[in-house]
Amino acid sequence: MNDESQNKMGTPTPEELREQVERTRDELGQTVEALAAKADIKAQAKEKTAAVKEQAAEKAAVAREQAAEKTAVAREQAAEKAAAASGQIREKTEQAAQLVKDRTPDAVLEKTAQAAAQVRESAAQAKRYAAEKTPDPLLEKADRAATAARANRTPLIAGGALLVAYLLIRRSRGRNR
Repeated sequence: MNDESQNKMGTPTPEELREQVERTRDELGQTVEALAAKADIKAQAKEKTAAVKEQAAEKAAVAREQAAEKTAVAREQAAEKAAAASGQIREKTEQAAQLVKDRTPDAVLEKTAQAAAQVRESAAQAKRYAAEKTPDPLLEKADRAATAARANRTPLIAGGALLVAYLLIRRSRGRNR
């Protein structure tokens, strides 16, 4: 400020007043904007909602990762336990089969082997006889049935054993009456 810009009483010049008013307007505008932002509840709610959504998405992603890790660990443990149980069952079955074989008298084993040989021989004779007397289309169907039976031996043997057990039980109950 120079001497000409101030009059004797120390009052500012019109130009200085305009600058002061302009500065005050700018400050007032900034203050009003700040107050308006604080008073705009809708905008604040949107900002908070966006922040909460982002946090929830992050937490969900972390939870998914943790769940995937725990699931993988559980699967691995289940597979290990299943393998161990399977091994134990196989071992126990082998022990039981060996125990039955060891405790079965030799005479029974010999008779069983003889009976098996007789059954095989009878089956071979029946096969030859059936092959001679049976028409070709029927032979083809029988061959398919035999192939299916060989492929599914275990269920057939189990079914036969159940049938024999049923017949033996029925027979023994008939004698008791």
